[in-house]
Amino acid sequence: MARLFGTDGVRGLANRDVTAELALDLSVAAAHILGSQGEFAGHRPRAVVGRDSRASGEFLSAAVSAGLASAGVDVVNVGVLPTPAVAYLTAALGVDIGVVLSASHNPMPDNGIKFLARGGNKLDDELEKAIEARIGEGWERPLGAEVGRIRTDTGTAGEQYVQHLVGTIDVPLAGLRIAVDCANGAASEVGPAALRAAGADVVVINASPDGRNINEKCGSTHPEQLQAAVVASGADLGVAFDGDADRCLAVDAHGVLVDGDQIMGVLAVALHEAGALAHDTLVTTVMSNLGLRLAMRDAGVRTVETAVGDRYVLEAMRAGGFGLGGEQSGHIILAEHATTGDGVLTALQLAARVASTGRPLDQLAGIVRRLPQTLVNVPDVDKGRASSDGPLADAVRAAEAGLGETGRVLLRPSGTEALVRVMVEAATQADADRVAHSLADVVRARLSL
Repeated sequence: MARLFGTDGVRGLANRDVTAELALDLSVAAAHILGSQGEFAGHRPRAVVGRDSRASGEFLSAAVSAGLASAGVDVVNVGVLPTPAVAYLTAALGVDIGVVLSASHNPMPDNGIKFLARGGNKLDDELEKAIEARIGEGWERPLGAEVGRIRTDTGTAGEQYVQHLVGTIDVPLAGLRIAVDCANGAASEVGPAALRAAGADVVVINASPDGRNINEKCGSTHPEQLQAAVVASGADLGVAFDGDADRCLAVDAHGVLVDGDQIMGVLAVALHEAGALAHDTLVTTVMSNLGLRLAMRDAGVRTVETAVGDRYVLEAMRAGGFGLGGEQSGHIILAEHATTGDGVLTALQLAARVASTGRPLDQLAGIVRRLPQTLVNVPDVDKGRASSDGPLADAVRAAEAGLGETGRVLLRPSGTEALVRVMVEAATQADADRVAHSLADVVRARLSL
C-alpha cells in the first residue's frame, strides 16, 4: 500500500481520497499510538479536534471524533479554528492528541487530516508509520463507561487562543489601521479579533465562509483584493492569511506585496536588535531569495538553509535551537510562541514592529532587496542524474562564479514528473534570464531521455 502520510498529513480530494471511512480508521489507529501517552500518564486519553471552513470538514471532523471516542479518547471539538490554534490548544490543554481537518491553501474540494502529538508538535516519520501500520488491525473495543465522550466547545477555545496571541506583543497597535484578508477560512473570526484586541483599527475582507468559498480568489494565494483594499481604506498595512491561517503575507500602504522573505527579514532584525534572536540565526529554505541572505549578512544575522517544506525548517530549528524560520510563502515559525507556522501571530508581530519603530512597512521591508529571479522548467529529462552529471555540475559552478555574490543557481528535480527546474537569481533580470536559459540548454543536452 502506498504511504498515506505526505509532508503535511494526509491530503486529497475529499470524499474520494480522504473519506469518512479513512478518517475513522486513521483516528482509531492514532488513538492506539498517541493515546497510550495518556494511559501511561494515568489519565484517560484526550484530544482536541478542529477544522477549517470547508464543507467536507463537517463530516470528516465527525468521523475523526467518532473514531477517537470509539477507542476510548475524550474529545473536545473546537469547530472552525486555524491549524496553529489547534496546535496551541493541544499544548495548553495538556491533551494527548490534536487533529486538524484542513488542506491549507488548496482548493475547496480538497481536504486533509493532520495529527499532532502532545505539546502540539507535528508527528515524526516513525509515528506516522506506526499509525499507518495499525490501520485495520484487530483491537479490543472499550465498552460502557470506557468509551470516549465528545464535547463541543462553545467559543472559549477561540477566546483562549486570541488571548495567547495578543500576549505575545508588548506594544499596543493603537493608531494603526490594518486591512485583513481572511481567505474565507479558519481565521475569519479569530484573525480580526486578535488584531482588534491588540488595539488596531481593522478593515476586514473575505471573512464570510460558507463552506465553499475558502481560498477562492482571495487570501495569501490571491493578494490582489487585499492590495486594493489597503489603498482604498488608507490602511497602514494589510495582512493576508490562507485557508487554515498558518501563512501570512503582507501589503504595504502603497499596495505593494511584502512576501515571506521580507517579513522574516523584518522580524529577524527586530529580534536581533532586542538580543532575542537565538544564536543570531534565521532558518530559511533554498527557495528564499538571495536578497534575504545578503540583507541578513549585512544585519549581522546568520542564515541556515533547508530543503523546501516547513517540516524541514522546523527540524533545523529544533536541531540547532533556533527561534525563527520560515518560507517565502509566508509560513513563518516563531518558536517562542508556537510549534508551527501561525499567520495571525506573524501579523501581530509584524504590526508590532511597525508600531514600535514608527516606521512604515515599506521602509522596514526595504532592507530585503529581492534579486530578479528566472525559473525554467526542462521537461523530458532524466532527473535522477541531475545531481551526478559532471559536465552539468561544471556548468553550474561556472555560471555561479560568473554571477558573483549577487547571484546563484539552483537545480531542482520535480517530485512527480520527468522534469528539472532551473532557477537563477542575478543582479539584473537580463542576467537571470540569460544564465537560466543557457543552463536549461545544458540540462537538455546532458539529461535528455
